Amino acid sequence: MPYPTAAPAATRPSSPSHQELRGHLDALARIHRVPGAQLAVHTGTHLLSVSTGTADAVANTPFTAETAVPLGSVTKAATAAAVLLLADDGDLDLDETVGELLPDLSGAIADVTVRQLLSHTSGLPTGPDSDSAVGATASRYLSAVCTARSTLFPPGTAFSYSNAGYVAAGRILSDVTGMTWQEAVAALVLEPLGIVPAFLGDSAPARPIASGHALNTATGLVRPAHQNLAPVEAPAGALLASAEDLVALGRAVIGRDAALPAGVADLMRRPEPAADPGALADAWGLGLALFTQDGRVWCGHDGNAQGTSCHLRADPDSGVVVAFTGNAGAATALWRDIAAELARLTGIRVPTARAADTPRGPAVALPECAGTYRNGGTEYTVKLDGDGKPTLSVDGDCPIPLVCYPDLSCDLVDPATDRIEPGGRFHRDPATGVIDRLQISGRTARRTGTD
Repeated sequence: MPYPTAAPAATRPSSPSHQELRGHLDALARIHRVPGAQLAVHTGTHLLSVSTGTADAVANTPFTAETAVPLGSVTKAATAAAVLLLADDGDLDLDETVGELLPDLSGAIADVTVRQLLSHTSGLPTGPDSDSAVGATASRYLSAVCTARSTLFPPGTAFSYSNAGYVAAGRILSDVTGMTWQEAVAALVLEPLGIVPAFLGDSAPARPIASGHALNTATGLVRPAHQNLAPVEAPAGALLASAEDLVALGRAVIGRDAALPAGVADLMRRPEPAADPGALADAWGLGLALFTQDGRVWCGHDGNAQGTSCHLRADPDSGVVVAFTGNAGAATALWRDIAAELARLTGIRVPTARAADTPRGPAVALPECAGTYRNGGTEYTVKLDGDGKPTLSVDGDCPIPLVCYPDLSCDLVDPATDRIEPGGRFHRDPATGVIDRLQISGRTARRTGTD
């Protein structure tokens, strides 16, 4: 779909009462069995902020506006902002390679640029699961993950969401500043925005912290979940913050806060040419996902830690910023529902996913897609069922039906509800015409065999 280059004039949203907004958040949290949630909306002129429930279902601590929530991948926006501030000061160049900045690293990662790390166009795999990375240093982690054999595509030619890329960005941030990643992000980004820093692993946090939660299907009880992010992965997902904190970050990345220079904010929102994130968003900048809604371009990021779901959206044209945090996996569905309520109450239509594509035609059989695809240690297996229809299995899990289209895009079918969910796309090798890659939920896997 064409990517809008200019946004039409914004209309001023109406403003619901604090009590009305809180009532809707309360009701939806109960429906989705989410212990606690926060919603903060900056209308362009003022802030509305509501919270509900408990920060910890066992301790029964209140979930307030000040409570910090594990943000998961929304952390990457703060990491990218810190790196771009260094570039703005002339401490590094976005088109310098990792090999130039970190001479101790060699192999596939050496030729990747800082720009490619931040835009997920490096060709690096996503990285191992967190339990496998415990105890690893950044150098050992990157040397093991970023081998020539694991490279998904030549740097700068395609998109694949990569935690490993942000581990490398965090290592660069530390080497250039002489600080830990936590110290650098706090000094460069959080404190100038008035955000009290909080990170996974803090032994004595300076603010109230929310636990993530998981539903025990056997008992029907919601219980706190253990955060297992490895310390080396901190630049990809270790930040904790509230919805109000995310609004402050959102205002900065749309040029509404002087803590982030206009040039840095513009760079973050500028779509990178090779960054087609598939089902994740409509485009990608440096540390930010880009979404289209009603002809306007929003920026933001989504994140999931263990038992949390956090979302940021900001509209540079109107100054509207919407942020949501919830401390259960089911909070992703709550986010979609509260966004719909927000549209009804205020007229603010927040994009919760990428815009609908133009019609792709009827579903087609695509037998040539069957095969095995790999992204680092993750294996994606596409097989044909008894009717010749493709199914997808990840690391041997129960296969999920795929719906394929003439343009090689595909959707996933939820086996429990038969609901169609955005999936991704197959890619052909331009030289041979053979399907050689599969992109699912923003992650690209390279074909290793046929079925």
